[in-house]
Amino acid sequence: FSSARVWIMERRRESPAMAREEGRGLDFLESLGPDISATVFSLLDDPADLARATAVSRSWRRFVIANQFSKILCLWVYPEVSNFTRVELSSISSAHRNAGSSAFAGLEKLGRDHRVYMHLSHDLLSPYDPKDCISCCVGASSTDHLPEEAIENTLEHDEEWRPSYWSSGGQKDPAVPECLIYSLQSELCLVDEIRIRPLKAFFRYGHPIYSAKHVRFRLGYLKPPHWSETHVYVQSDAELTDDSNYVWTYTSPEFPMLQENVMQSFKLPHSVLCIGGVVKIELLGRVHKDTFDGLYYICVSHVQIVGKPLSEDFGVAPSKNDVVLSYYLDYRRFGGRSQQSTWLCDEDLALRYGSRDRRTEP
Repeated sequence: FSSARVWIMERRRESPAMAREEGRGLDFLESLGPDISATVFSLLDDPADLARATAVSRSWRRFVIANQFSKILCLWVYPEVSNFTRVELSSISSAHRNAGSSAFAGLEKLGRDHRVYMHLSHDLLSPYDPKDCISCCVGASSTDHLPEEAIENTLEHDEEWRPSYWSSGGQKDPAVPECLIYSLQSELCLVDEIRIRPLKAFFRYGHPIYSAKHVRFRLGYLKPPHWSETHVYVQSDAELTDDSNYVWTYTSPEFPMLQENVMQSFKLPHSVLCIGGVVKIELLGRVHKDTFDGLYYICVSHVQIVGKPLSEDFGVAPSKNDVVLSYYLDYRRFGGRSQQSTWLCDEDLALRYGSRDRRTEP
């Protein structure tokens, strides 16, 4: 990747000097041909490099846009981007609404997509401090006592003198699974790890721990017509956790869960882009049989989903046949968005992303 970057920078420096010597312009894309040039450009792994490349000349800009290198960069770092079938601009401006089919046809449409994916690649690759991304609880597969043992209790820190936890319903079969579903702070979120603390029941004899044997995680979005731009909404409690109402774009491997009263960290094999902002925690297998009723329970004290919410400039709009990457041109249409987003031209992109090296060692 560094050699490709050096090649781009050298061509940018040499082109004016060589043109003056020979009395004409020299386009290195023509000299190398489209195949070799595409190979070189596809090795660029930083949006700043692509922004600089588009600022070299009109032919370079057309080449970068026509070959969708900004989208390829997003796909390379987060393959989940492949779920998007198209890009749409969302704005209350009638000018943008009317620019749907004719104004953005052909290369102009690719240019629009290029700018959106440039913004997305910058957001995906910018360094960040991981934080808890949970916005609210969606639902649990079962609950023993409401509201005392509701899923909302998992967002609070448990105290020995004041236990706060979710409890499943009891089951005779210890193999019956349970699940907890959460909505994240943004429709696009990077998820690195999930942290779960099982309940240690200090109020029961022997202080049992109601842990699961294994956990697994699914990331995705709610299918239409239940989809809402501002929050997850369904008609009944049964639909809250019914898999047929969701599309899961990522499923983790199973992780063993310790029978310990600690916040247990389950790191995903790699950072994952959650498309749609919904995370399902599957609790597989029950360990402790309650001495009072002889049934098996799973109880969770606290949950965190750790990562990075992406910019609210971006949204997800599922339909029956595809998933659209939305770019919001005007925040005012959406109650949770307090500022007006900026639609940058190519020169602005070069200044924003190309003026400094944004690489940061992990």
